[in-house]
Amino acid sequence: MRRWSAAWVRWYGASPLHLLVLLVCFAITGYVAFQLWFEPLLVRMLVWFAAAVVLHDLVLFPLYALADRSLTAAVRTRRTTAERPRVSPLNYIRVPAMGAGLLFLLFLPGIIQQGAPTYLAATGQTQAPFLVRWLVLVLCLFAASALAYAVRVGRDHLRLRRERRAASASESEEDD
Repeated sequence: MRRWSAAWVRWYGASPLHLLVLLVCFAITGYVAFQLWFEPLLVRMLVWFAAAVVLHDLVLFPLYALADRSLTAAVRTRRTTAERPRVSPLNYIRVPAMGAGLLFLLFLPGIIQQGAPTYLAATGQTQAPFLVRWLVLVLCLFAASALAYAVRVGRDHLRLRRERRAASASESEEDD
């Protein structure tokens, strides 16, 4: 069995479970495509999908790749000018920034008050608080990330102090 599995991975490049999951995904996608085939708004949906792909690949991806490169360069510059931190802050900035971007996409129709009359008729409320709610969520994401970073740096600092004490104690024992 192990020999067959190794041969499969060598031939296919991944486990048989990977192929099974892909086949299930393709089957679900085919079912959805079949259900949408006679939908009168299919062309409109395809245009929106193509526009989203083009917008992401040609505009958004280069922008957030540039932002990530700039952040990485800034952290690298800080490391060369100051004492090198043992805990990198990169992911503590990347994760809440990604969450902020995804939440912005989620809240965007409410923030720009798209469909305001329909929303007012359906709920009896305005879309005014959407921007404030998004900002509060982003603030919470960055605050939680800063707290996690502070805890991680504090734990690393305590570990370094313990190691230094142990090293100085062993040196003092050797001197005696």
